[in-house]
Amino acid sequence: MNIEWANLQEDEWNLYLAKTEKGICYIGSDPEFEDFERSLKKYIPAAVLVENKAALQPYMVELQEFLLGKRQVFSMDLDVKGTPFQEEVWEALAQIPYGNTVSYSDIAEKINRPQAVRAAGKAIGANPLLIAVPCHRVIGKNGAITGYRGGIEMKQTLLELEKQG
Repeated sequence: MNIEWANLQEDEWNLYLAKTEKGICYIGSDPEFEDFERSLKKYIPAAVLVENKAALQPYMVELQEFLLGKRQVFSMDLDVKGTPFQEEVWEALAQIPYGNTVSYSDIAEKINRPQAVRAAGKAIGANPLLIAVPCHRVIGKNGAITGYRGGIEMKQTLLELEKQG
């Protein structure tokens, strides 16, 4: 399966993006191409990567606008693949409004599984679409900034960016 990809560098941001014919399937802050390739293949093992910056340009523009504080909602088509439980959690993440935060237990309650806080946390951590599916808006019940696939510093930066908007 051919997956088109590109690297977006915007100020301190270094993001890898990948798309299928249906839409964006991966956004990550992987430090090197090899890390990106390894991460993407966790989601799409049969991926054959083809660099195509032109094909990813519309997605890159939306991300740049977001990172510059000029966009709060994405219009990009998503092609997110996970287990039914993960997809349910990711859908709940997508409903968190810009500038707001919720706790892991809030997400578990939102999907009508209040006892599944840890499982919801694991699904949040497996989100393949950083920023577009806003897992950075999930914090600890006590308000603590907790784990993030892009790193705690990136999560804090994204939350601060949204506070300014």
